[in-house]
Amino acid sequence: MMTGSVRRDEFPSPEQRMPEWDGDHVHDSASGAASTDGELLGIDPAELGDADLIRELHSLHRTRLDTLRHAADAALATHLRRTAELETEYLARYPGREVDPSRLRES
Repeated sequence: MMTGSVRRDEFPSPEQRMPEWDGDHVHDSASGAASTDGELLGIDPAELGDADLIRELHSLHRTRLDTLRHAADAALATHLRRTAELETEYLARYPGREVDPSRLRES
């Protein structure tokens, strides 16, 4: 049995709270990996080698829950943006990535 969402309208999702987030993608600034105030947020994911890309993804996923629960809105927005950038690059590099059959749901 599926349960309903416990989210209430007075508690918007991170995506709803972050104006630079737009559903499936983020709005990139003119300089690529820069915040709205021009502060650099990291190396362009396309410039990272494979090992560095994986390392960056590990770091973001390791800190995800702490950032979601305790970081300021601006830090959460940065985390969401950077995660989307790195994951998009990973998927572009590995479109035929190996899918673990044990992770598939039966229809």
